[in-house]
Amino acid sequence: ARWIPPDWQPWAVALLASLAVAIGIPAATRASRASGSKDPQWIVIDEVAGQLITLIAVPISWKSLLLGFILFRGFDIVKPPPLRRLEQLPEGAGIVADDVGAGLYALAVMQIVLHFGLLPR
Repeated sequence: ARWIPPDWQPWAVALLASLAVAIGIPAATRASRASGSKDPQWIVIDEVAGQLITLIAVPISWKSLLLGFILFRGFDIVKPPPLRRLEQLPEGAGIVADDVGAGLYALAVMQIVLHFGLLPR
């Protein structure tokens, strides 16, 4: 991401996250229908979307990427309210929505960490 000017990075990450969601919902719907499974484990576009959301407006460094990954996975595993309810949405929307929510929770924590300078350089 170093080839993207720093002022453009939040927009670039937001665009990629939006594309992952826009492509992910219909793709997850098709994959779910084809496999006969509500949330096939081999679908990962939802994870990609959630991780990208976590990193919107976050300066890219190995520490921020690691913290973002840990936060996103933590929220995705624990599924605090209302994330578990989002899984009940139909088809691809339910597959992707809980990861979008986990990404938003992780993004909020990342912004707090950055605001208070808690991420060591």
